[in-house]
Amino acid sequence: MDNKKESIIQSAIEVFREKGVEKTKVSDIVKGAGIAQGTFYLYFSSKLSVMLSIAEVLTEKILTKINDNVQDDSPFPEKLEVAIDIVFDVTNEYRDLFALTYAGLASTEYLKEWETIYEPYYEWLSKQLQKAQVDGVVRESLHPQRTAEILIGLIEAAAEQSYMYGDEDEKVADLKKKEVLEFAGHALGL
Repeated sequence: MDNKKESIIQSAIEVFREKGVEKTKVSDIVKGAGIAQGTFYLYFSSKLSVMLSIAEVLTEKILTKINDNVQDDSPFPEKLEVAIDIVFDVTNEYRDLFALTYAGLASTEYLKEWETIYEPYYEWLSKQLQKAQVDGVVRESLHPQRTAEILIGLIEAAAEQSYMYGDEDEKVADLKKKEVLEFAGHALGL
């Protein structure tokens, strides 16, 4: 990624965290990035258009951790468990950024771009499901791509409930992780 664009994104993250989406101005973001306001508009059309890049950074964090921690030769149920743990951990660590991103994207036409950002994430899980199907681990009748999208939605919704919408403690979050894993296992035919 271009250094100026990276600086804008990092500054936007900091300013959004400090001031919130509504009170943030492009001038605040460029000041933090150390660039001219015109340079901002070379990369982004508005402060809300930065949200897509922030969402992309968050998705990349999840995928990087999955790629670093999920072993190719591990059994599918173990891969799924590690992926669930990672989604919960990243959601907990960056809960304020997820909340800001959802708020920023939901109030704009950019929400439809979310699926494009998630495509590599869906693709990773879809490939894991295809392999598990070939290996006879999950039910034959599932559609890997659609199932990947549904499963990621389920995992993220449970993680968000645990960390973004309330003050649940780690014990409750751990119970939700286990329930998601068990529920997914039943749905997949594990």
